[in-house]
Formats: sequence, structure tokens, C-alpha cells
Amino acid sequence: MTSRVVLKLSGEAFADPVLTYGIDPATVQAVAEEICEVQSDGHQVAIVVGGGNIFRGLSSAAAGMDRANADYMGMLATVINALALRDGLEQAGVEARVQTAITIQQVAEPYLRLRALRHLEKGRIVILAGGTGNPFFTTDTTAALRAAELGAGAVLKGTKVDGVFDSDPDANADATMYDVLTYMEVIEKRLRVMDTTAITMCMDNEIPIRVFNMTVPGNIAAAIRGEKVGTLVH
Repeated sequence: MTSRVVLKLSGEAFADPVLTYGIDPATVQAVAEEICEVQSDGHQVAIVVGGGNIFRGLSSAAAGMDRANADYMGMLATVINALALRDGLEQAGVEARVQTAITIQQVAEPYLRLRALRHLEKGRIVILAGGTGNPFFTTDTTAALRAAELGAGAVLKGTKVDGVFDSDPDANADATMYDVLTYMEVIEKRLRVMDTTAITMCMDNEIPIRVFNMTVPGNIAAAIRGEKVGTLVH
């Protein structure tokens, strides 16, 4: 049975695991090979990429840069990551296409919903870059939006922690991880899963969200297969 999912990868999926910034080819290749492993089983995978390993728009805006300008710079960073991931996927033997919400026709296709669907149906992986094409929206919101547009069965959010916790596990050793949450619990408890816009969009379209640790080998493949890993929000 074919399933279609939107996989959200933060910039950390591309970075050197020690330096936590830039693009590390070995890290990208490991991610690509896991995705290819399950794509060959018939799963249709669209990937929304972040750009925090290169440039963080929100934090730069907080430091005094114009927010819209900073966000556009962040969108360009996601395009760089998308091209790196496409190279990794193609080296692993799978066809991939990069589509961007901002027009950069020399390096990627513009995002067109019907074309993206056609690529997925033909067994290609679609990498979605450039966010929504608008400032003030996160790549989490992009993942929720594209999942709704493409009729995906789930949004899979890869992070550097095991799931959703009741407090920051890096700051609190006693933090407790949730196995299952409702959308409203996430909003009411102000849990840092995704931004409120993304959670609300998934809730309105009944798209489950699975939050998992993408740095653990095998977790990306397990999440795409629908196996129990991390925290489920539904």
C-alpha cells in the first residue's frame, strides 16, 4: 500500500554533527540513504527543508535585522540545503526534484502543486525549498501547508530530540516525553512542537504529526514506514 508523507528536516539534518552548522556531505548522504531505503518500498516522500545550519531568519531579526529581509535570506539558505540533499539522493540512486516557492529557475523548478504530485506518482522524491515564499512564516508552517495541498497522510518532523517533552530536555534532566498528544494539548500546554499556525493547519485538515529524533540511525526510515517512534500528535 502506497503512502504519501511530508518529511520536515531542520537544518541540523545537513550540518556537521560536532560544529552544528554548514553542510557535511557524509551527514547528508546518510540521511539520503535512509530516505531511499523506504522510497523503494513504494512510499511517496515530499521533503520540506529548513536552513538554520546556514542562516536563521528569526534570530537575525531579533539581533536587529529587518525581519522580512532576514526571512528571505533564510529561504535562500533552504535552497542550498535542498540542492545538497538532491545530490545525495541521486547518488543513492533515486530520482529527486527540487521545487522552490521563490523563483530560481536556473537551479530548481518553481513549486507547482500538480507537478509535485506528478513527480511523487512517478516515484520521484520532491524536495520543497524556499518556505512558503513569504516572510513571517516558518518551515513548519510550510510542511503543514504542503501536506494539506499534496494530500499527505502525515507530517514527520525530524528534530535532534527523541520527541515532545513537557520541558526542555537539554535544560531539565527530569523532563518527561509524551508518547501521544492531541493538537489542543500542544496548543494549551504551549509545547514547542511546531508553531501554532502549523499545528492549527494540521488540526483543521486532520493531518497527524510525528516528532522524532532524526539523528538516531534508522529513525527517518521508521517514521516514513509509520512505525511507532517519537511522539504522535493527532
